[in-house]
Amino acid sequence: MITSNSRNISKGFIVAAIILILLLLFWNSRTFLQRLQKVERDNMEIWAQSQKSFISENRNDYLELNLLIHTSYNHIPMMTVDQNNEITLKANIPNKYAENETLLKEYLGKLMKENPPIKIKITDDNIHYLYYGASPILTKLKYYPIAIVVVVLLLGGVVYSFFVTSKISEQNKLWAGMAKETAHQIGTPLSSLVGWTEILKTENVDPSYIEEMLKDIRRLEVITERFSKIGSAPKLEPLDIVRETLDAFNYLESRHSKLITFDLDLPENKILVLLNRQLYGWTIENLVKNGIDAMKGKGALSIKLFEEKQYVKIQVIDTGSGIPKRNFNTIFEPGYTTKTRGWGLGLSLARRIVEEYHNGRIKVKSSEKGVGTTFQISLEKL
Repeated sequence: MITSNSRNISKGFIVAAIILILLLLFWNSRTFLQRLQKVERDNMEIWAQSQKSFISENRNDYLELNLLIHTSYNHIPMMTVDQNNEITLKANIPNKYAENETLLKEYLGKLMKENPPIKIKITDDNIHYLYYGASPILTKLKYYPIAIVVVVLLLGGVVYSFFVTSKISEQNKLWAGMAKETAHQIGTPLSSLVGWTEILKTENVDPSYIEEMLKDIRRLEVITERFSKIGSAPKLEPLDIVRETLDAFNYLESRHSKLITFDLDLPENKILVLLNRQLYGWTIENLVKNGIDAMKGKGALSIKLFEEKQYVKIQVIDTGSGIPKRNFNTIFEPGYTTKTRGWGLGLSLARRIVEEYHNGRIKVKSSEKGVGTTFQISLEKL
């Protein structure tokens, strides 16, 4: 169950993610703006110097303009070739290309594909061609719209996740409230039933009948306690999982169709595990009922328990219709059911009890159509 504290942490994380994305977008836009401002300033400096050299007859002004142009365009890769396609000048070429003649030719071919050449006519017989590539800022600007789209999608995903999480939290809160109210409502008639059994003990009634009634009353008390625990962290205590599995099995075996053959395979030694008795019994009950439904009330069902070095594993095996492999994870989702009646919460509850409350694992270990299914729970030993 999602707690109030975890919801607050999730909301804080989502808000922080939104702020971070917006800051990154602002920083990136600011960086581009500053670079564009510098390029514009450089161009104006060149224009001003060209005006000065145009008005002035001083040769030094022309030399200064030439030097300014060459130093300003230090970010655009460029190469000039003569009419024989021989390289006459190169500038701003990456070192790995500039230092190798073969790679330099390959880089020239790349520049030829990027932009149409600029013709430099020195004389009628001496014509050069300037090939140039994109500047780093132009390259980034080319992908900037894609980056904006990605950022917007990420932001939309974060916002959507925020609303979905909030909705799920509200639903969980509602279900928890309904469960607690159900437990409260069951408590009143349950107290009356306990009183009636005490009265029946004083009458001439077969004691075996009263004992069976008491078993069902105790069962209702367990169910009430289960529902009352939904929405709150359960108390775990060291318990013998062999004994707890046996108790759950005995109750279920005596209350199901004789057409179901039950089998139990448990070790003789104790195995201590941190458990909540009521919730663990609920898990076994859900897995057993799921198996009986899969067998349509007729077949064989067995529970096996064995221990490994660090874990104890419980397997519930049925001879039902089987589960397609593509549904091995889907069946644990709330609302998934193959029955015409039911809300599809049994296996979902089982997974929550095992994985969230007991830090264990539950999975479909194997399943084959027409043969049956094996569910496996893994819990850490003490």
